[in-house]
Amino acid sequence: MSAVDWRSEEDYANFEKAETADIAWEWLRRDGDYHKDYGALAIPARLNGATSDFRHKWGLSFRS
Repeated sequence: MSAVDWRSEEDYANFEKAETADIAWEWLRRDGDYHKDYGALAIPARLNGATSDFRHKWGLSFRS
């Protein structure tokens, strides 16, 4: 995880241009439970897009 200071205006200079997915990722990448679950995935699941249960739990599945 990159070291971004959420209080720094400079680190979020482009926030006004952020899309919904950008904001969702900022939240998700800071979530300790997400990191725990991701760490528990087997390596092949990480490389192949995770399991459907993992994607569903964390809202990582999108309708086409």
